[in-house]
Amino acid sequence: MRRALLSLLAITAAYAQPYDLLITGGRIVDGTGNPAYYADLAVRDQHIVGIGTFAGQTAKRTINAKGLTVTPGFVDIHNHSDYTIAQDGDAQSMIRQGVTSMIFGEGGSVAPVGGKQGTGSIEDRPRGAWTDLTSYFDLLKRQGISANIGTYIGSSQIWTYVRGPNPGPPTKDELAAMKAEVEKSMRQGALGVASSLSGPPGAWIDTESLIAMCSAAAPFGGRYSTHMRTEGQGVFESVAEALEIGRRAGVPVDIIHLKLADHQLWGKMPELIGLIANARAAGQQVEANVYPYRAGQNNLSSILPPWAHEGGPQALIARLKDTALRPRLESEVLNGVPGSNWYNHYTATGSWEGMLLVSLSNPAYKKFEGRRMNEVIAALKKTPVDTLFDLLINNAASVPTVYFHHSEEDMRYAMKQPFVSIGSDGAAVAVSGPLSVGNPHPRWYGTFPRVLGRYVREDKVITLEEAIRKMTSANTAKVGVFDRGVLRPGQWADITIFDAAKVIDNATYDKPHQYPSGIEYVIVNGAPVLEAGKHTGARPGAILYGRGQVQ
Repeated sequence: MRRALLSLLAITAAYAQPYDLLITGGRIVDGTGNPAYYADLAVRDQHIVGIGTFAGQTAKRTINAKGLTVTPGFVDIHNHSDYTIAQDGDAQSMIRQGVTSMIFGEGGSVAPVGGKQGTGSIEDRPRGAWTDLTSYFDLLKRQGISANIGTYIGSSQIWTYVRGPNPGPPTKDELAAMKAEVEKSMRQGALGVASSLSGPPGAWIDTESLIAMCSAAAPFGGRYSTHMRTEGQGVFESVAEALEIGRRAGVPVDIIHLKLADHQLWGKMPELIGLIANARAAGQQVEANVYPYRAGQNNLSSILPPWAHEGGPQALIARLKDTALRPRLESEVLNGVPGSNWYNHYTATGSWEGMLLVSLSNPAYKKFEGRRMNEVIAALKKTPVDTLFDLLINNAASVPTVYFHHSEEDMRYAMKQPFVSIGSDGAAVAVSGPLSVGNPHPRWYGTFPRVLGRYVREDKVITLEEAIRKMTSANTAKVGVFDRGVLRPGQWADITIFDAAKVIDNATYDKPHQYPSGIEYVIVNGAPVLEAGKHTGARPGAILYGRGQVQ
């Protein structure tokens, strides 16, 4: 009896202590898709401990959320801050959108680094800073990060680590080595396997190899996230391949930024959605995500056929300089490769005007950042293909480029589907300092406020409750992280507070380095990272490990 009384007194004393944080008077949109309601929210020890009325209760800190909307922190299911977060843990352009968690890793992930990749492989990976996921995570934890992060392991990263920048098929021993690297990464906390198949090195990876990699991830609860082989002509076959990989490997599938990126296919989104819906009706776990823009971003080098990329960037530049290869390259750039599933960004976009150059490494070409390709062609006074080759030869074979290739109507139709969530396909950058260079896609600054301001408030494409679900619990469920994404006692206190009447993106294609309006507070693991629209400098972010992580 005495022991029970002491335990009761201890519990009572613990709950008599002040809360760490009280958020009062706000409109709660809890992330489930259920209707909004008004309530207070209490946080203690980094977790949500209550939702209701807390009049008369004390807290170390109180935020008056009257007139504001309180939601789970936004979860960016497709994010490319793998390297910028290592440069600057503040993640400014993402935190200021209300993002509290980012999921990394597409075809080229941060690890493994080394093997047969060689220098310049995939994206000039910083060799020596880390070699595997464990050392990458350790680096982030040492320096601190403002948002939570998790990552897939990239199929291209695995491929080049084992085979180098070369096409397939892999040998039996190479395939075994690839599976072993996937298993190692899953034990280190990867969320699954992700692919980027529209250009080399991803385009070199055959279906059977992808099934083998995903099968290696399956016992660890892994998923398959895919930027498909093509989003233009052949997109239906690409969806079918993604479904086959998921089905045969026994893993859930998430299709990255679902779109019809070819002007000749515009209007066929209902058919594409139908293909996915039929697979879901048959019992397969398959979903997709979109970003709220009608332009995507890739590299200017993606206009060149896959064979030209074999051997890496220097080999590509040598081919561009080879006059004997010029007729073949020009023909395939302008007309595609008949009978091939290669996604040609030029033929899909339909014009040089539909390409906007993001950044150029050569100082002599910096003046063309933010300019359309047709403007650069006119300025250099060369033929379009000669201009293309000139840009790639003199900029290390890499010129990030925005492509205007899919329609607003198709994007809106996809956004409405219950199995389609929101992801930025952007990176955490800033309006000043080293991360303010170039002319990135505006989605790096505006994705989530754009959905809330334009597609919810102004155009009413989806409801506020559904938009928040697509930004939160729909994405945490995809990666198997179930203690975030919903406002509920026991969940980690990742919370975004915004003014629903004012929230909007400000970034444009011409002037992308602009933070959005209306995001007032962002709380990560119970700590305010954004207060009254200003970054606090706090770095309470954590690593979101996959289920296979060995503790």
